[in-house]
Amino acid sequence: MIENTPVAKPMLPQPGALPDDGREAAAMLNRGCACVSVDHEALRHALEGDPCSTPGEGNVSYAELLATRPHLFSDTMVFVGEAHLQCMADTIAALERVIALPAYRERVLRHAPSIAPYSPKAAGVFLGYDFHLGADGPRLIEINTNAGGALLNAKLLQAQHACCAPVAAMMPARTPLAEDFIAMFRTEWALARPAQPLRRIAIVDESPAAQYLAPEFELFRQLFEANGIAAYVVAPDALHFDGGHLSCDGEAIDLVYNRLTDFALEAPSLAALRDAYLADAVVVTPHPQAHAFYADKRNLVLLSDDAWLAEIGVSPVDRQLLQSGIPRTEEVRPQDAEAFWHSRKQWFFKPAAGFGSKAAYRGDKLTKRVFEEISRGGYIAQALVPPSERRLLVDGVEQDLKLDLRNYVYQGAVQLVSARLYQGQTTNFRTPGGGFAAVFPVPTQSAGKICC
Repeated sequence: MIENTPVAKPMLPQPGALPDDGREAAAMLNRGCACVSVDHEALRHALEGDPCSTPGEGNVSYAELLATRPHLFSDTMVFVGEAHLQCMADTIAALERVIALPAYRERVLRHAPSIAPYSPKAAGVFLGYDFHLGADGPRLIEINTNAGGALLNAKLLQAQHACCAPVAAMMPARTPLAEDFIAMFRTEWALARPAQPLRRIAIVDESPAAQYLAPEFELFRQLFEANGIAAYVVAPDALHFDGGHLSCDGEAIDLVYNRLTDFALEAPSLAALRDAYLADAVVVTPHPQAHAFYADKRNLVLLSDDAWLAEIGVSPVDRQLLQSGIPRTEEVRPQDAEAFWHSRKQWFFKPAAGFGSKAAYRGDKLTKRVFEEISRGGYIAQALVPPSERRLLVDGVEQDLKLDLRNYVYQGAVQLVSARLYQGQTTNFRTPGGGFAAVFPVPTQSAGKICC
């Protein structure tokens, strides 16, 4: 249980005493303000809808969610300087410009799955740009294409309250993010099927009811239905393709909101979805090409290679942004195993096609046996950027939890920034006091400051 008590009240900056760009103040607040920011009744209302209604079949019960996923939401907020938020947005904008270059795409397709060259018209919803706040500013850790948690975090943002007047001034605006998300799906549809109505969406994942973020699937289903779009939450084997239409329960599916982690749609159970996608019989978002261009971790080797970026014509300004914003990344090859082993404490090792921190390791925690598996290939090594921390009181004991920041992005625009609090090597939802947390921007006090 997070207690509604500050850890060190004297550390809180006073009004008018914030450093110019908000970064130092944010760090002070993250160390010194352990107050609870979540209004649980407001969060219940946001998740369940009408406070007078009784959640039933197909609805999200807040009580059940807390019982089955006690560490999904943290009770507290995370403070981030506006300068750091702007740095992340600038880095994302530079990445989007590079990823749009034909030379970049041609190079990436050399190591991409065979489905990746197919170019659908949809852009791909919910890109997730994940950052650590390093000593020198935000550093991109990875990009995900079907980043989960956006709607849950939008609901969490609706349920924040401030512990004091200075924090109240930093509370993020309660913008209608759900409306933005609906508009995004309609845009995806319009890109592919201009002038046709979007009638039916399938939210697709393997064993969807068993997924940790299953409540979010139901929230999306409700959101679509409330906006006049029929919606299903289904496993891929519920889909059928007759050569002309993808269907579920005999109803034609217009768009698939893809939550699968088989990013190339290779499993036999995905045959109907894959065939319909390649036949342009359904709009799939996010789609395999988006994963190939954005989320394959081998791309970080290219994106952190300044000489190669210069060679393909990336501007000096964008190269500087990427050089400062992306940790050095190298492909792990068998011939380099000895060098990587001796320098392992400097690296974080990740599978090139991995997701959700699976089989990812800090080098200083590696055993020789695990490293031997890594050194056979299929991994990248990223220069270690220790995450920043948020100090909380959990059951009366001070705890320093690590944090990362996820930027939810569509067509280059940041829709929402949220935090994840955790302990351990990688992000998880198993840490008391941890989970998703709302981000409060700490304002820049003077114009013209350099963000990083």
